[in-house]
Amino acid sequence: MVEIQEIIEVPFHDVDMMGIAWHGHYVKYFEIGRCALLKKIDYGYMRMHDSGYAWPVIDMRIRYAKPCRFQQKICVKAKLVEWENRLKIDYLITDVETGQRLTKGYSIQVAVDMESQEMLFASPAILLQKLGLATDA
Repeated sequence: MVEIQEIIEVPFHDVDMMGIAWHGHYVKYFEIGRCALLKKIDYGYMRMHDSGYAWPVIDMRIRYAKPCRFQQKICVKAKLVEWENRLKIDYLITDVETGQRLTKGYSIQVAVDMESQEMLFASPAILLQKLGLATDA
């Protein structure tokens, strides 16, 4: 449904002495894509907070195919694939120059009512409104 692409140059502070990005930084690259995706639908983290919902990540998977290297330009693609009961975002990281797949994965977030601290079993109306699937929130 909704997807984005962000170009990132792997910085020096993300790599080890062999010039390879540490595996934990891929979560950050996914987060950059996720934030751009949420911004595209005008429902970034501050809007989520203002609407009364927190959206914690409850599950994440990363599949490493090839390493990202120092100064490599990578493309992070993020695509919203589920939204009715949770947010599931698929990610694909590719080399900008060759298009070669480097990493793929997904994250799952659920809505939590900030007042009651209860997890919702269906996404709140505000998300559906931001996606153009509902007229009221």
